[in-house]
Amino acid sequence: MTLISLAVRLKSRAHFSLKRNVSGKSGAVVGITLGRRTQARQRLGIIIAGFAVIFLVIMGRLIQYGLERPVETAWINYTSHAVASRPDIVDRHGELLATDVNMVSLYAEPRKIVDADEVVEKLATVIPNLDWRDTHRKLRSGTAFQWLRRQLTPRQQADILTLGIPGIGFRPEKRRFYPGGSTASHILGHVNVDNQGLQGMERYIDQQGLADLRAAGLTGNTPLEPVKLSIDIRVQSIVREAVARAMIDYQAEAAGAVVLDVESGEVIAMASVPDYDPNQPSRTLPDGNIDKEYEKGWFNRMSNATFEMGSTFKSFTLAMGLDAGKISLNSVVDASRPIRMGGFTIKDFRGKYRPLTIPEVFQYSSNIGTAAVADMVGIEGHQAFLTKLGLLSKMETELPGVATPTQPRSWKKINSVTISFGHGVATTPLQTAVAAAALLNGGTLISPTFLPRSPETAKAQAQQVLQPTTSADMRYLYNRNGQLGSGRHAQVPGFHVGGKTGTADKVINGRYATNLNFNAFLAGFPMDNPRYIVLSIVDAPLTGERGGRQAAHTAAPVVREIISRAGSFLGVQPRFGPEREPHLVADF
Repeated sequence: MTLISLAVRLKSRAHFSLKRNVSGKSGAVVGITLGRRTQARQRLGIIIAGFAVIFLVIMGRLIQYGLERPVETAWINYTSHAVASRPDIVDRHGELLATDVNMVSLYAEPRKIVDADEVVEKLATVIPNLDWRDTHRKLRSGTAFQWLRRQLTPRQQADILTLGIPGIGFRPEKRRFYPGGSTASHILGHVNVDNQGLQGMERYIDQQGLADLRAAGLTGNTPLEPVKLSIDIRVQSIVREAVARAMIDYQAEAAGAVVLDVESGEVIAMASVPDYDPNQPSRTLPDGNIDKEYEKGWFNRMSNATFEMGSTFKSFTLAMGLDAGKISLNSVVDASRPIRMGGFTIKDFRGKYRPLTIPEVFQYSSNIGTAAVADMVGIEGHQAFLTKLGLLSKMETELPGVATPTQPRSWKKINSVTISFGHGVATTPLQTAVAAAALLNGGTLISPTFLPRSPETAKAQAQQVLQPTTSADMRYLYNRNGQLGSGRHAQVPGFHVGGKTGTADKVINGRYATNLNFNAFLAGFPMDNPRYIVLSIVDAPLTGERGGRQAAHTAAPVVREIISRAGSFLGVQPRFGPEREPHLVADF
């Protein structure tokens, strides 16, 4: 083998060996590359699968929201959170007493709230006394709807809008507005934040069908016919001012009065103090608690409470004796000595201690003489007479919450005697006035009403409970006492006021207080042809005119002020001239 051929062969072998090595390395590289590609594909598949799952979850939630939210929102807007309209309330002359005003309220959709803390902080800059904890709880509730603040002012709405808070909004609402404030609060009552009647005539209106219309969704923006009341807001203002002044001047716990039409039973005015502003039925103290003292003004003493009416009840006792024929105006009863009965002694306050005629019994307010008349009629007759006048049963009228009178479970002679002069039976002042109207209007009992009533309707439902002659005798007694007796303190020149005082020991926890009185004055005018009853009460006065605490010095002046200021509004023309003493015609 030549040297050249050997070199060629060795070169060929080296090239082949090198080629084989290169081929081996290239195959390894290719295998590695293929493995990496497989892993990449697997990872990419996992990522795609993850994104697909997330996408499906989001799509599912969107579908869920798409199906649920429209239904939920519709339910929020138009059913449970809708505030219904109410009819206006006007007085007998059409003067506005209550109406709806348009307001806005702030709500939140907690599911749309991103940062509850930030929302609370921003709202607190606009809304005073915002409850941070309660508001934060509502925003974090995860519900679809939450009220945050009802009935905002337009300025507050504008300020909140500038904050640009997502997830909150405003909803138009109605708010009840009472132009007269507290003037007729116990007659009108008030509503809650959802415009639902809670007390007074507002509640009565709901009970007459408005609540059913609201439930049926028929009280949205549809105007409703105004509800006209029997009251005269001019007279109502005078009555409320008179009793409020009396409570302050006489340092009394409470006071009240009512003006009643004797022919129709219409309540022209009625007020009880303390009272409240129905525009703000409750009040919050600085410490966040409800002002319980303010809420005492909700209590209407004229119809929602009963009292022992004292000597005003002597009117009914004498009317009972006259109607039963046991006495006449010419009769004389022995009032010369106290009556001892069942361990009790019945005596007169500043008594005359002599025989008295029936007019004198009324003028001097003799307990002894009145008890003698009750004894003539008897226990059963006495109870039946007061029942007939409606003084022992719950009064029927439009105002809710009327109190039920109290009486002894079993009447005994001592009960009949004490009830004859106003102790032992408790009635509401309003029903006392209603019964007194029957004494003066010819003897017909007419249920009271706070709605207008025509003479024809009143006549159709009137019940004859006294003989006309008995009513004529009672007019004489009232007129005489207005001129010669305690009624002088309520006399108004030209209006010929007659009446009867009532001073009773105040009952506290079932016992009579010896140093506190419940005073009343029961008046009618003009006595030549009575058209109105005016009854006033003053509870526990500490002083009165000329320092006296009796009814003549507290309750009677209230009636005097009311009649002197309101008589012309009531259509009573004053007549001036010399007063003549009432003339008594003797029976033969």
